[in-house]
Amino acid sequence: MPILNSINQMQNEMEKWRKELHQIPEIGLKEYKTSSYIKEKLKEWNIEYKDGYSNTGIVAWVKGNQGNNDKSIALRADFDALPMTEKNTFDHKSNNEGMMHACGHDGHTTMLLGGLKYLSENPNFDGTVYFIFQPGEEGWGGGEKMIKDGLFNDFKIDEVYALHNWPELPLGQFGVAEGAMMASVEDFDIIVRGKGGHAAIPDLTIDPVVISSQIILAIQTIISRNMNPIDKALISVTKVHGGSAYNVIDDEVVLSGTIRTFKDDTRKIIEEKMNYTAKGIAKANGADAKITFKKLYPATINSKEKSIFAANVAKDMVGKENVFTDIDPSMGGEDFSFLLNEKPGSYLYIGQKDNNHKAFLHTTEYDFNDNILPIGVNFWVNLVNKYFNS
Repeated sequence: MPILNSINQMQNEMEKWRKELHQIPEIGLKEYKTSSYIKEKLKEWNIEYKDGYSNTGIVAWVKGNQGNNDKSIALRADFDALPMTEKNTFDHKSNNEGMMHACGHDGHTTMLLGGLKYLSENPNFDGTVYFIFQPGEEGWGGGEKMIKDGLFNDFKIDEVYALHNWPELPLGQFGVAEGAMMASVEDFDIIVRGKGGHAAIPDLTIDPVVISSQIILAIQTIISRNMNPIDKALISVTKVHGGSAYNVIDDEVVLSGTIRTFKDDTRKIIEEKMNYTAKGIAKANGADAKITFKKLYPATINSKEKSIFAANVAKDMVGKENVFTDIDPSMGGEDFSFLLNEKPGSYLYIGQKDNNHKAFLHTTEYDFNDNILPIGVNFWVNLVNKYFNS
């Protein structure tokens, strides 16, 4: 199943879209220019759509011309950027100071636009394809918000699929897991309250800095000593805030960080042990500790059946030697998980690494590899056609 010539012929056009999108990065749920850009294309191609989901999100659809089947499939792309300053110097670098497409969402959106354009011109299937253009993936929960705004109530969607570029995979290879793909994301804050005073008279204080140090070290043993070694989990303390002067011991220190797990039971055990550990250490030192948790994204768990189906589509395109169905789950998070909690489907990686594209995601030198574009579009088209013919 080689890449269709008509899709290859879209290469220059798609590169233009991708680079234009790269120049207008916007942060979650405020991607107004990006959303307008997408809608302009939809209007130009006479595509039906509905907007307003999660503020800037869009759902477009194409009905096949081979019958009146109510079978349906949805393809999703995220389109928000990151609050980063780009260090690249090429002509299509970011025009928005402090914002950058450092995760390839400009490319994901372009591939979905390309698939939509091709399928609208070649609707040789019996059913409906929905195209979900989702804002706010980078920590804003745009996927969950689209669902709350009526995504699955407004549209009869049977299955959902998503592609994400992956710099660790060589150009054109695919990776998928028949189960856990990415971890759940939960943030925490620990407020340690002691008694401040002069740094030269520490015996009259209850030093929250020292107590916080003990808490940081202690919670690192939760994973190694309280978790089943087979279960993957992670606790990272990423922020320590306290103090305002060299010679003052402050009253409190705030510790913040992230928890990553694949099982809800594991997450609950970690919460319980962190709460007990932080409060116990604080109390033993005459201080108090308060801990709060903020659940962001559930784990991204692929349907085994749908992942096998999607992997077979990719194998037919690029050969079975270029499709890996045992990809190790990532401790990163992804809010496509909310969609997978509602509908069966799969989240796949598409490789983008070559000699000119070695930077990893969320780095200031990253840029999406435009050579992926026809491969991704071809995957979407073949996935749709095989789905309706199965």
